[in-house]
Amino acid sequence: MTEPGRLRIIGAVVAALVVAFGAATAWQISDRVAAADDVVSRSQPLSADAASIYRSLADADTAAASGFLAGGQEPHELRERYRKDIANASRLLVKAAASSDGSGDSGKQIAQLNEQLPVYTSLIEQARANNRQGFPVGGAYLRRANEKMSTELLPAAKDLYEAETERLYQDYDDANSWPFIALGVGVLALGGLVWAQRRNYRRTNRVFNHGLVAATAASTVVLLWLAVGHTVARSGLHESQAQGQESLKVLNDARISSLQARANENLTLVARGAVLAEDGKSDKYDEEHNSAMKTLTSGLAQAKDIADDGEGREPVAEALAGMTEWKKRHTAARDTDNKGDYDGALEQIIGAKNSTGECFDKVDASLEKALAHEQREFKQAAENGRGAMTGLSLGAAVLAVLGAMAGVLGIGRRLSEYR
Repeated sequence: MTEPGRLRIIGAVVAALVVAFGAATAWQISDRVAAADDVVSRSQPLSADAASIYRSLADADTAAASGFLAGGQEPHELRERYRKDIANASRLLVKAAASSDGSGDSGKQIAQLNEQLPVYTSLIEQARANNRQGFPVGGAYLRRANEKMSTELLPAAKDLYEAETERLYQDYDDANSWPFIALGVGVLALGGLVWAQRRNYRRTNRVFNHGLVAATAASTVVLLWLAVGHTVARSGLHESQAQGQESLKVLNDARISSLQARANENLTLVARGAVLAEDGKSDKYDEEHNSAMKTLTSGLAQAKDIADDGEGREPVAEALAGMTEWKKRHTAARDTDNKGDYDGALEQIIGAKNSTGECFDKVDASLEKALAHEQREFKQAAENGRGAMTGLSLGAAVLAVLGAMAGVLGIGRRLSEYR
C-alpha cells in the first residue's frame, strides 16, 4: 500500500475515534444528567411526598384520638388539624397516582390507600357522633379506626415510602456511575492521535502537525472536562445523599414514631384497660406507646450524630429535650391513672399546661424545623452536583466534531505533499 493510502486510513481512523469519543461522552453524560434531574425533580420529591402521606395519616389518627378524649365538644383546632391531615394525604395520593404508571409496588399501595382511607374516615365520624351523645360505643369505633390505620393504612403508606425511596437510590446509582465507555474511548482516541503524530514526526522530522495538535487539544479538553465534571457531580450528589437524604429519612422516621407514641398515649385513656397486649396483662396501647418512644429515642440520637452543622443540631437537641420531659410527664400520668384518678390523668395528657401534649407539640415542631433545614441542604447539594455536568454533553459533541475536522485537515496537509 502506498503512503497516501496509509495516510487516508489513518485520517479516517483518527476522525472516527474522536467522533466516537464525543458521541460516547454525550450519550453517557446525558443519561447521568437525566438521572441527576430525576433525583432533584422527581424521585426525591416523590419520596418526600410519600413520607408526608405517612405523617399526615399518623397525625390525623393522633388528632382524632386527642379530640375524642376532650369530650363531646371536640376542640375546633383538633378537628381542623384532622381535616387538614386527611386533605393533605388525599391530595398527595392524587399526585402520587399521577406520577405512577399504576403498576408495581407504588401503584398497589396507592390503590389500597385510596380504597381504605374513606373507610377510616367513616369510622372516625361514627366515633365522634356517638361520643357527642355520650354513648360508650364511640370508643369502640375509635379503636376500630385506629386498628385500620395501624394495620392497613400506615403499612401501605410505609411500603409506598420505601418503594419511592428505593427508586430515589436507584437514580442516585445511575447518576453516580462512572462513564467508563466514554473514558475508555477517550483514552483510545488520544492514544491514536499521539501515535499518528509520532509517526508523522519519524517520517517527516516535523515536530508538529497543526491539525493533529488541535485534534489532540480538543480531545484532551473533553477528557479532562468529563473526568473532572463527573467527579465534582459525584461529590455533590454524594453530599446530598449522605448529609441530606439520609438525615431526612432518619428525621421522618423519628417524627412518625413520635406521632405513633402520641396516638397510643391517647388511646390508652380511651380504652381504659379494655384492650390488653399479647401477654394478657399489660395495656396494649401503653406497650405500643413505650415501644414507639424507644424508637424515637434511638432515632433522635442518630439524627443528632448525622447533623453536620449547628443549624441542623439545634432543633434535634430541642426535640431530645422535649422527649425527655415527655417521658417524665407520661410516667406521672400513668401513675395518676393507675390510682383511679382518670380526670387527673386526662388533664396531664391533654391539658393546656404541663401536659404530655405540650411535649409532643415541642418535639413535632422541632422535627419539622430540622426536616426543613435538611431539605434545603439536600436541594443545594444535589443541584450543585447536577450543575457540574451542565453543558458537558453539548460541549463534548461540538469539540469532537471540531477535533475530527482538525485531524482530517492535518492529514490532508500531508496528503497534499504527494500531489
